[in-house]
Amino acid sequence: MPDVSRTRAIEASPDRVWGLVSDPYNLPRWYPETARVENVNGEPGALQSGFTQVMETRGGTPVRADFRCIESAQGERVVWEQQIEGTPFERFLRRVELEVEIDPHERGSAVTIGGRRGLRGLSRLGAPMMRQATRRTLDAALDGIEFALGESGP
Repeated sequence: MPDVSRTRAIEASPDRVWGLVSDPYNLPRWYPETARVENVNGEPGALQSGFTQVMETRGGTPVRADFRCIESAQGERVVWEQQIEGTPFERFLRRVELEVEIDPHERGSAVTIGGRRGLRGLSRLGAPMMRQATRRTLDAALDGIEFALGESGP
């Protein structure tokens, strides 16, 4: 299963980073290809809270993915799991998780974003490409966090 993480020092306090990354409504500000977020339920970063991420293909077609919070430590860590069962994603994915960890750092915060994607069936042959794509997405997400918090980027 592709398991990729990226870490970056960000010049913002852990509280500011947490305020951004724990609230699903902020996803379009920092997570790549997110057009909007719908159906948010629960408090930001709370266990079992959930939301629908709406992404757009290059052709403008909306693609929806439902997520729920499966792990959380206030101000430090949040893990979202995509609900795969009964969706078109089920054909090629077994599991998708996005994890964000925030640690105090001399420059503000050390932010680690991890992506886990379990592939199904013949899709497993694409694991190296999936890891590479996940790496690019996570780097872009860190760029987005820096930009949203007022940084100039890498």
